Amino acid sequence: MGRQKKSTMEVQQENVRPALSPQAREQQLAAYAYDLAEQQLRDGTASSQVITHFLKVGSVEQKRRIEKLEEENKLLRAKTESLESAKHMDAMYEEALKAMRRYSGDKTEPEDEVYYED
Repeated sequence: MGRQKKSTMEVQQENVRPALSPQAREQQLAAYAYDLAEQQLRDGTASSQVITHFLKVGSVEQKRRIEKLEEENKLLRAKTESLESAKHMDAMYEEALKAMRRYSGDKTEPEDEVYYED
């Protein structure tokens, strides 16, 4: 018997170093799965589940869902930034009011300020 030719996937797997983190390993395995699915689709040996999966992933409806989720994420980030900014502004206003009281000669001390005598 003669030598068998290695498939493209076997050659690629030999050249790839092991993943250094669980996240990288997950990405590596996903890439292998996609490569295998692609090869099966090319060879005409893909299962109906594989074909259906890629039909769904490539659909316009799925792309719109992804765009909607991205926009919702942007909105949530903007709301979070707005809340953080509002908290920061409240603290700045409080500091400004304290400073104005001190400069105006107000002798009453706010409760949160503590002065120690020597």
